[in-house]
Amino acid sequence: MNLGLIVNAGSSSVKMAVLGDDLARVASVSVSEIGGRSVLSGPDDAQEVAATDHGRAVGLCLEALGGDLGRVAYAGHRVVHGGDLTAPMAIGPESLGAIEAAVPLAPLHNPANLAGIRALAAALPELPQAASFDTAFHATIPEMRRRYAVPDHIAARGIRRYGFHGLSYAGLVRRLPEISGAPLPARLLACHLGNGASLCAIREGQSVATTMGYSPVEGLAMGTRVGDIDANAVLRLAEEDGIDAARRLLNHESGLLGLSGLSDMRALEAAGRRDVIELFCDRVVMAAGAMIAAMGGIDAVAFTGGIGENSETVRERVVHGLAWTGVRNVWIVPADEEGEIAREARAVLGIGN
Repeated sequence: MNLGLIVNAGSSSVKMAVLGDDLARVASVSVSEIGGRSVLSGPDDAQEVAATDHGRAVGLCLEALGGDLGRVAYAGHRVVHGGDLTAPMAIGPESLGAIEAAVPLAPLHNPANLAGIRALAAALPELPQAASFDTAFHATIPEMRRRYAVPDHIAARGIRRYGFHGLSYAGLVRRLPEISGAPLPARLLACHLGNGASLCAIREGQSVATTMGYSPVEGLAMGTRVGDIDANAVLRLAEEDGIDAARRLLNHESGLLGLSGLSDMRALEAAGRRDVIELFCDRVVMAAGAMIAAMGGIDAVAFTGGIGENSETVRERVVHGLAWTGVRNVWIVPADEEGEIAREARAVLGIGN
């Protein structure tokens, strides 16, 4: 059996899952609040631990997985930003250098991804590893849509649209025909709605536009991210409050949380915050118009992510807002980023079927 270890190292957390040959989850474990009041969570319990850095967090996760590790044949890592990379890669000097080169593009994410890769390599040096990039799916977006209206020398510094949630969208493209029993719709509006939220215009199976841009902050209102905001407003915040405070506000203190004090859609629904839910859905519907224009029409809508899969209220409001398009082909596709990473790792490393 070729078990796979799927690793998602975030800025303050490490999540690991062991997947079987059929890509079903066998075990999972995580460490949160690295460097603070760290908590190790398994399937049955949670306990406070001392995880001062990612290396220690990875070690704690591996200890918790215990016997399952003896059957692990490969590891796949989620890397948020691949820069110009458009395909998964085996972990080695070239891929590590590419991930390092993309750090200025994702200073909150790529250093953590690298820390997870290096910690696992130190702990299990013989284990083959691969990296999957959340930006890669969007490499098919036309250049004119990737370009901001800035001078060439600024664009040359990597200031352009990249798009994210690519692993989720790749999985959605693969799974929707299995769920629907029909070919993939030619013009598909994909809605990844969760704590992070984005839309993707998928034409003939390829991304042709998406709402996130240079970073995951752009686009829709999200759990704690602001989404679209005038650049001069950001400059004012940075001038008056400082860069660090502005960065914290835009990434961690805005969105649904900033509007209501609640970042979870279930909590908002329970609290009856229809105003905030309506704002969230309205942003989705307005952005959907741009995605539909980018495809030249729409044949189907697919929802994925924690909100997309579980909130009937949000789905109904978004579909109602798109009634003018005449679309009636609406699907729910469970997110499977772990499975997508495992498939890519197997292919790159030449493991299993």
